[in-house]
Amino acid sequence: MQLFKNQTLKIYNSLSGEKEIFTPITDGTIGMYVCGPTVYSNVHLGNVRTFMSFDVIYRYLLHLNYKVRYVRNITDAGHLTDDGDIENDRFVKQSRLEKLEPMEVVQKYTVDFHKVLDLFNFLPPNIEPTATGHILEQIELTQKLIDEGFAYESNGSVYFDVLEYNKRGLNYGELNNRNVEELLANTRDLDGQNEKKNPQDFALWKHATPAHIMRWNSPWGEGFPGWHLECTAMSTKYLGEQFDIHGGGMDLKFPHHECEIAQGKACNGVSPVRHWMHTNMLTMNGLRMSKSTGNYILPMELIEGGNNFFEKPFHPNVVRFCFLQAHYRSVLDISNDAMVASEKGFNRLMEGLQLLNDIQTSSSSTLDISSWSQSCYDAMNDDFNTPILIAQLFEGIRFVNLLNDKRESITSADLELLKTTLEEFTFEVLGIRNEKSSGNNSEKLEGVVEMLIEMRNEARANKNWALSDEIRDKLLALGIQLKDGKEGTSFSV
Repeated sequence: MQLFKNQTLKIYNSLSGEKEIFTPITDGTIGMYVCGPTVYSNVHLGNVRTFMSFDVIYRYLLHLNYKVRYVRNITDAGHLTDDGDIENDRFVKQSRLEKLEPMEVVQKYTVDFHKVLDLFNFLPPNIEPTATGHILEQIELTQKLIDEGFAYESNGSVYFDVLEYNKRGLNYGELNNRNVEELLANTRDLDGQNEKKNPQDFALWKHATPAHIMRWNSPWGEGFPGWHLECTAMSTKYLGEQFDIHGGGMDLKFPHHECEIAQGKACNGVSPVRHWMHTNMLTMNGLRMSKSTGNYILPMELIEGGNNFFEKPFHPNVVRFCFLQAHYRSVLDISNDAMVASEKGFNRLMEGLQLLNDIQTSSSSTLDISSWSQSCYDAMNDDFNTPILIAQLFEGIRFVNLLNDKRESITSADLELLKTTLEEFTFEVLGIRNEKSSGNNSEKLEGVVEMLIEMRNEARANKNWALSDEIRDKLLALGIQLKDGKEGTSFSV
């Protein structure tokens, strides 16, 4: 297999506002960092959409034979909703609400996060570091920023000096095209602002009051890290002072990613990232998803059904297919009609793929399979344009139907190219779980599932709800959904 398959990849860079030809810093090797979840609650569909976009990007880079080090962090400490009030620490608030230790909250929702991503067939990152596992590195970075004159201590907290940063010819606000004066005008009056030299300054380390549960020793007393510092510490440790791709949701552009740029430049004298990538939001029925308005649904509710928004459950493959029909930089709106239409399209794609093995070859081809195959690459090379790729896959399925009806002919070499391109882009790049099974295997699967249903029924009769739920959840993770009804339990794949 030829390295990079002679493809020219263009990526939209949020920093420049343009599509740029992608050239890795080190030939053949890519460093990619994606801001991961803050694990104080169940992962929501917007998170799934963001991480799915970068899962496809990761998959395509691997498909092009790049060696990729993919780092996606877990934020398990220090996530304040603002710099002023430590009572807004989400982990502390949730631990009080659920009457759990903060690290119990972290474990509970980290498990949920991985469980949901497994359902949607995500590839795991190469490294998944945690904020609490890198306290020492964050303290060292904070001290370095103090030593370089970019940060200062105040009442046991440490803040990044934005005005000092700009005085040195650097540009805080460059990612979002904002200037310091604009940031000053938009600054809220928060508790703790009097600790800062400037309202725009942001926390690197926060002093912990006696009531604060999560705390660590530092040169400035007991405290905890600011939210923005962890990503600089972990990305630098695992990818170096400058790396190729940094991604996240568009809501992280400011202030989080802006702060990361400032920290990286101040610490290391170089812009930390070559290409900044940001995904757009997910809406439902044309409205922003929000718990407060009731326009909200969790991933498992979409998969299992029993909600007020969708007429039936939808298989994780169908949800994934639906999400990838929108470009990652476009708003994705889901609705019952959109999901039903996606299910029909997904089934059409799968049915077409199943016909591939029945196609008969000829001595000549009447279809230009080579040009069509390149069009699939062209779609992904154009800033990972999955909706255009899906359109090209359906064009390939049109070829399959024509060949099956004997209205076109194809050589064995072209048939192999057609089959390889369809299957690699569907399963390897888009990440649709390949659940093809034939005759005997299907019968074996049915027998195993029926046996597990019997075991689950026995567990329910014995009121062993934990075992009952475990069987259901593990089958669901494999793409097998149980449906309890008046006539008993059935399943679908």
